[in-house]
Amino acid sequence: MPASAGDRQPAGPAWPAPGSVDESYVDASGVRRRISRSAIAAVRASMGATRGVANARPDPVRLAKPGLRLDTPGELVLEDGTRLGLIARLPRDLPPGYHRLLLEHGEQLLIAAPPRCYLPAGLRAWAWSAQLYATRSRGSWGIGDLADLRSLASWAAELGAGALLINPMGAPNPSPDPEPSPYYPSTRRYADPLLIAIDKVPGADRAAAAIAPLADEARSLNADRLIDRSRVLALKMGALQAIWDAGGGGSQASARRLEAFRALRGPSLRQWATFVMLSERLGAGWRAWPAGYRDPSSTQVALAAARDAQRVAFHEWIQWLIDEQLATAARSGPLLITDLPVGFDPGGFDAWTWQESLASGISIGAPPDPFSRRGQDWGLPPFIPHRLRQDGYRPFIETLRAAMRHAGGLRIDHILGLFRLWWVPQGRSPARGAYVRNAADELLAILAIESHRASAVVIGEDLGVVERGVRQALRARNVLSTRLLYFERRDPAAYPRPVLAAVSTHDLPTVAGVWSGADLADQARTGLIPNVKANDGLRAQLERSTRLGRGATAGHVVLAAYGRLARSKAALVAPSLEDAGLVEERPNVPGTSGRHRPNWSLALPMPIEQLRADPFAAELAQALRR
Repeated sequence: MPASAGDRQPAGPAWPAPGSVDESYVDASGVRRRISRSAIAAVRASMGATRGVANARPDPVRLAKPGLRLDTPGELVLEDGTRLGLIARLPRDLPPGYHRLLLEHGEQLLIAAPPRCYLPAGLRAWAWSAQLYATRSRGSWGIGDLADLRSLASWAAELGAGALLINPMGAPNPSPDPEPSPYYPSTRRYADPLLIAIDKVPGADRAAAAIAPLADEARSLNADRLIDRSRVLALKMGALQAIWDAGGGGSQASARRLEAFRALRGPSLRQWATFVMLSERLGAGWRAWPAGYRDPSSTQVALAAARDAQRVAFHEWIQWLIDEQLATAARSGPLLITDLPVGFDPGGFDAWTWQESLASGISIGAPPDPFSRRGQDWGLPPFIPHRLRQDGYRPFIETLRAAMRHAGGLRIDHILGLFRLWWVPQGRSPARGAYVRNAADELLAILAIESHRASAVVIGEDLGVVERGVRQALRARNVLSTRLLYFERRDPAAYPRPVLAAVSTHDLPTVAGVWSGADLADQARTGLIPNVKANDGLRAQLERSTRLGRGATAGHVVLAAYGRLARSKAALVAPSLEDAGLVEERPNVPGTSGRHRPNWSLALPMPIEQLRADPFAAELAQALRR
């Protein structure tokens, strides 16, 4: 049963104030590093005017503990609109949610949260981890889609998997040449049109003659492992336009569901559809648009939306199609776990919508570590902590709700960012950044509320430079930690229970790539100097963990490695489909891009139908069931 808001909150350290900038930090090797004064000054300047914010009265946000005596009496308005009148103490039966306290000199958001995120008792399962775009069937239009997700979910259920973990599905910035990385979306609230399975769209039969040649060309793209997103997008959008022109699948039942979806998603759906329409007219990247269109609330934007109302409606319909197909896929198999990127494209929709709350001239990343000596700059803008609080955390709440819709779980990329983020001033090396604090307790409280409302398990990607106390704080709130066999010094038998265990991630070599050395050749093709030492270290770790010698095949190593994880106490074990297919290439080689080996664009070498019939995949599933 979900915990009530009256349960005792988990104890934890007192984190620094939101918006404060650390003067030093402990790096991945345990060495304390000083942050330069110039970096601190640049980061503080990027937040704009903050004078008086820290001492603002009333504080815009407060964690609400049932029974708490208030400093100043105020009128309590519950989330559902119920007014409880003037109170001096919060009710002991205060329900979880977002309430308002109306005070003489302002309003305060009261966050009443369960002490922990949703987590079913005794959770213990295995889950395929899949890059959906790479998971094609023979009927795919050149890229994995939501019909393929449905097939994958059905197969996972047949094999006894308890969950299915997929890559982020956010829409890239609208462009004829879409961004391939699922971790660089235009928006985390709306989904990629490339996900749509055209054959499953209501009304596709009415436009069959127009769609047939498009389908033939799209399916011919399956012959190439390299996914051509630009061509697939053109073909799918042509098909969708043909269906829309033929009536948009307009049965009365479909029309009612579409209107219900519009009502549910509210003004943000129309705003997204307007943004896509404007991108078609003005080009990708709102920062290069004429001044009047850079403000989403401007008269010019409103007039453009009214003039092109049919095009706006078309893009709303596309999001409804995705929502319908995702709901069907989610019902077709085990627990669906989606993935939330740490940020979004600065030229994209979320940045356009929330630009006043974002730091200027700053992107987030990571300080140097043994795997990235220069540090990392991800090119994603951060929220200014005090402005996010003044906005009542609306962007964070909207994002979580969208990510958890139809999902039974959510993996949060770089969950360490809820505590602090590495800010990199524009024009500086990633190593010359600084850590900026977020209001961790408030963000975790919101995460607990939304997790319970969606009945969604939360998994934190807590790898990299992990601050003391963070993993303990996450564990106290039922957030599963991440453990990778490649990096863990402990035997899997010693893993704690509340973790997701895997061998690798999308950014690291596959087992077959390490074992054969093929990943080194792949690195060379991208223009990197192959990291032989790192590959030798990963191979040695596999040998230690599996107790297999150099004469073993990659298949033996995969079975032994995941077998060890399956015998651990981990709540979830997640083998990748790349390892199930003994694929030697990883989805992404960080820091690279080029024609020889574009990232996030390699399909699996076999269609789902072949993978489902593959004896090795079945043998791996059997090892995981044991």
